[in-house]
Amino acid sequence: MRLILLTILTMIAFAANSVLNRLALTDGAMGPAAFAAIRLGAGAVMLAVLVLTSRRGGMGLFGPGRATGVLSLTLYMLGFSFAYVSLPAGLGALLLFGGVQVTMFAGAVIGGDEVPPLRWLGAGVAFAGLAWLLWPAGVSAPPLVPALLMAAAALGWGIYSLVGRGAADPLQSTAANFLLAAPLAVIVFALRPDQVSAQGMALAVASGAITSGMGYALWYAILPSLGASRAAVAQLTVPIIAMAGGMAFLAEPLTTRFVIAAALVLGGVGVSLMRR
Repeated sequence: MRLILLTILTMIAFAANSVLNRLALTDGAMGPAAFAAIRLGAGAVMLAVLVLTSRRGGMGLFGPGRATGVLSLTLYMLGFSFAYVSLPAGLGALLLFGGVQVTMFAGAVIGGDEVPPLRWLGAGVAFAGLAWLLWPAGVSAPPLVPALLMAAAALGWGIYSLVGRGAADPLQSTAANFLLAAPLAVIVFALRPDQVSAQGMALAVASGAITSGMGYALWYAILPSLGASRAAVAQLTVPIIAMAGGMAFLAEPLTTRFVIAAALVLGGVGVSLMRR
């Protein structure tokens, strides 16, 4: 039960992160390079403070898998931000979470994890429900460059999650990843500067310090217990939670299509978690 509750809390943090990103990037007031740099910087500061105040001694930045974690986190943050300004929100979420499924299930199979048939079935049902809900009407194919950027973001997040299964100290590992990834994002912003707004900065700080930094640390904490394939399937609930949040806090309409798709997604996730 504790693992279930922590997983739900983590998915809520991810969904809130999606809402913050949408608010900051879709109105054109904040550029993707600036948003990613501030998001990573705010997360790095928050996590470093938590690490340094919760234990004695310094914080080691390097260790096994650190380079992979830093590069995959940077790839996700930058790819997601740049793709999000050009892709419809629903289609972007579908490409992102579809790519994450492929990456993490492939990692599970290659790593020798047991993936029961019911998990494959549940993942397929959940993703089909998500695809039916999110695919925009009248769109036959997404624009190529933004789609490739979102696919790169999905690959980055999938690898980042796979690496997290071996984190001995989730908080310290997440802090080190953010601290080392932030300068890379700053370099990208220096090479490709874009617009910055006060509202966008506030949303980027909230996203980086709370829903990203602390949410990702919690994600690293539960990944060893979840495993790659269960963690992949659980993330299919994030768009559903984000849309439900939009209905609750942004007065977005509740539709029959959403109710049916949510039932398919949550039912598929439930089936995938059954042992037999």
